Amino acid sequence: MIHIAICDDEKRMSDHIRAMASDFFRKKNREIYFRTFSSGEELLSYDGQIDILFLDIQMKGMDGMETARKLRASKFRGFLLFITVLKEMVFQSFEVQAYDYLVKPVEEKQFEKTMERLFASMQNASEDSLLVQKGYEGRIIPKDEIAFCEVIDRKIYLSLASGEVVDYYERIENLETKLGSHFFRCHRSYLINLKHLKGYKNGTAYLDNGKEVPVSRLRSREFSGVVLQYMKNI
Repeated sequence: MIHIAICDDEKRMSDHIRAMASDFFRKKNREIYFRTFSSGEELLSYDGQIDILFLDIQMKGMDGMETARKLRASKFRGFLLFITVLKEMVFQSFEVQAYDYLVKPVEEKQFEKTMERLFASMQNASEDSLLVQKGYEGRIIPKDEIAFCEVIDRKIYLSLASGEVVDYYERIENLETKLGSHFFRCHRSYLINLKHLKGYKNGTAYLDNGKEVPVSRLRSREFSGVVLQYMKNI
């Protein structure tokens, strides 16, 4: 499921973007979920997941550029596409990591060309991210943000660098194969991200977020070797 948000104070433009996005992802056989907002203030009050955001630059009240700054400051990591009538405004878009911009009136050819590139970028980004499925909801989490993983009673708990903990059902063996070489199974119940390792002593790994993870005696020697090799490669 791809979560798409459209923020524009012109309903006709919101409906136009929504129709083109629906048609594009239908052709890709991808399921999507839409949320529409009529102001930057309304968008900022939303705390749900957004993977792709279409954001009008010129709106009443808070404009799109200021809205984007506040979103990025609050750790929004989705794909940002500006909608604008002023091409010169686009030069400011670099500071908020905008993926691209669409010039009004947005034509279908321009839209499809942009979305094809964005869709390819999403496919590539998935290699560096983990899709967490919880019920009917899905969430994309960058692997680098995961400090460590713990399994308790068949449930995985992802401890993120931000301090947030995300839980869902999965076998730790399956998760281990998805995460890749930067993660090490230091204990039957723990996977640790070596990028967040700060120190290791007496069977305990110390992470940069202040957390401590046990390292089993059976895996301590291998863990020491893996850490040394990792340090050589960075």
